[in-house]
Amino acid sequence: MGIIGKLVGGAIGFAMGGPLGAVAGAVFGHAFDASQEHQQLESGGHLSYSEKSQLTFFVAAFSMLAKLAKSDGRISPEEIHSIETFMSQDLNLPPHSRKIAVDIFHAAVDSPESFESFANQFYNEFYAQPQMLEFMVDILLRVSVADGRLSAGEEALIDSAARIFRLSPVRYEQLKSKYVRRSDKYYATLGVSPDDPPEEIKRRYRKLVSEYHPDKIASKGLPEEFTKFANDKFREIQEAYEAVKQDKGFN
Repeated sequence: MGIIGKLVGGAIGFAMGGPLGAVAGAVFGHAFDASQEHQQLESGGHLSYSEKSQLTFFVAAFSMLAKLAKSDGRISPEEIHSIETFMSQDLNLPPHSRKIAVDIFHAAVDSPESFESFANQFYNEFYAQPQMLEFMVDILLRVSVADGRLSAGEEALIDSAARIFRLSPVRYEQLKSKYVRRSDKYYATLGVSPDDPPEEIKRRYRKLVSEYHPDKIASKGLPEEFTKFANDKFREIQEAYEAVKQDKGFN
């Protein structure tokens, strides 16, 4: 059972604080006091560090997606469809987790907090794990372009997330080009250029395989509910490397 299932079951307590804690509190029916180090459910204890990280990732993902969808002043049926597709196809969320994700989404839409405030709290949790920061940007981009376009409002917010996450401009453009420009998507996935020598491409590939292996990602705070997405990303790295090897003509 994933972290969301545990929370719905009331098996443990949790402490988040900040704007994400307020969203979680609205969803689970408990007010969070940011001045308190811990806030407990009536029937539970405290979350472990790993469980708190997983909950932060889950709440942050759907809170930031909510503000992204609202960036042009309204949430379109196409945007709702893209979120639902992300939950069902990319994440393969079971019904109970999907319901919680929808509740988080709507609570964040109504929250007075900004996209940037959610992004800042996410960065404070994962600043020492750059692959988790890139993972979130990848999620934001993927869902944003699911309707066939990246609007100016969406792009501005994702740009702000990249700045808050301290992503280098080069790496951010590589991530974005996977979705905005299709011609170099395999090179962008690996974070390399078509002009890079095979040795550099191999080095980068090995680094990505080490950093983005689903087991390693999960151990760093990725919720169990996101396992399918992590597996898909890992396969994407493998596919990109095979395509680049064929394009460049090396083994």
